[in-house]
Amino acid sequence: MPKNKAHSGMKKRVKITGSGKLLTERAGKRHLLEHKSSKHTRRLTGTQEIAAVDVPRVKRMLGR
Repeated sequence: MPKNKAHSGMKKRVKITGSGKLLTERAGKRHLLEHKSSKHTRRLTGTQEIAAVDVPRVKRMLGR
């Protein structure tokens, strides 16, 4: 039986921590930053945990 392939787009966007949490970058900090306030863009830095309702779908896409 062939191996299942992980979704290549999801592999690039999600990091799995040692404890099994799913982390991703925050949306909205790639372009059109000129009109966003500095306070807003600072808030968008770093990573966030994926919402609990999305975790089963993302794990399935990653082949876990």
